[in-house]
Amino acid sequence: MPFLKLGFTAFGGPAAAIAMMRQEFVLRRKWLDEDDFFDLLGMTNLIPGPNATELAIHIGYRQGGYPGLILAGVCYILPAMVIVLGFAWAYLRWGMLPALDGMLYGIKPVVIAILLAALYGMLKPRIKRVDGLLVAAGALIAYLLGASPLVLLLTGGVVLLARAYFRGNSQLLVGLGGLGLPGLLAQASKPEGFSLLRLFWVFFKAGALMYGSGYVLLAFIQEDLVDRLGWLTQGQLLDAVAVGQVTPGPLSTTATFVGYLTGGLPGALLATLAMFLPGFIFVALTHPLLDKLRTSEQTAGFLDGVNFAALGMMAAVTWEIGAEALVDPLTAGIGLIALILLLGLNLGAPWLILGGGLIGLAKVFFGGG
Repeated sequence: MPFLKLGFTAFGGPAAAIAMMRQEFVLRRKWLDEDDFFDLLGMTNLIPGPNATELAIHIGYRQGGYPGLILAGVCYILPAMVIVLGFAWAYLRWGMLPALDGMLYGIKPVVIAILLAALYGMLKPRIKRVDGLLVAAGALIAYLLGASPLVLLLTGGVVLLARAYFRGNSQLLVGLGGLGLPGLLAQASKPEGFSLLRLFWVFFKAGALMYGSGYVLLAFIQEDLVDRLGWLTQGQLLDAVAVGQVTPGPLSTTATFVGYLTGGLPGALLATLAMFLPGFIFVALTHPLLDKLRTSEQTAGFLDGVNFAALGMMAAVTWEIGAEALVDPLTAGIGLIALILLLGLNLGAPWLILGGGLIGLAKVFFGGG
């Protein structure tokens, strides 16, 4: 089963996974031609959720209808979920061992570099979109003030949808004011007791609204599980991202790790189901409408706004968790070197994660850390 193989070997993030799918299904197996593949890839950008996973689901649906949809998605997600479960079990059992702490010490600044490189890569081709950059800046500020990710995504979409219709600055400025308002009105919430139903809702909401990149998931986890509910610490969130980076398959299996930390095996399974279930639903609903949605100017304008708001939230989360990762000159140096290697040499993220972990281990064993 090709999707199972991809689930075990798709290191390097969604872009690498999509490239591997093209190699497998266009060039090698010839299930699709180039036009079909790019049509399906375009559709994944029109719907929320993890893009590489949804592309796999689309291809499965194209080849085998509803049974193919389910089989392709499950086979692509399952290997990463099982591997992340193993990491989560080891993390809870041995998380305080000096060796593991040392590895995470070196890996965390690499994760920050990966986030910054992802932000740069997504902003670079859009740098001339002043309206979009203003939406991103507004989302960044509003998120740091306490606004809900859901409100920010929807507001960003409405702002650029209005911009497409009216082509005036007044609507944009009003929209940006609306981005900041929820943050000014936000009130701190007291931590709540753990609930599997609430955990399911947090990840279902994230899977249903996550546009642009798997990294947007971090904003939902940060806002709900760290800030509002207090079920997760900032450090645990960063560790979850590190595990998602070092394992194959979709980054969104971070949900598996977080679910295990908060609710054991039932929490891990439920969080994973909630995270990916919207993707299956959206593919099933939208695949037959591919031609109409792909050419809709209104849909394109709304999605532009959502994507720019998502970038702003990503920047805000990177700023917040950076304080947990860059704690001294060595971690700052690791992060800077990793960023240079990512941007200058396009070195794969798994190799940088490995290098950061080895530096952290060396510090423990030879530097008295």
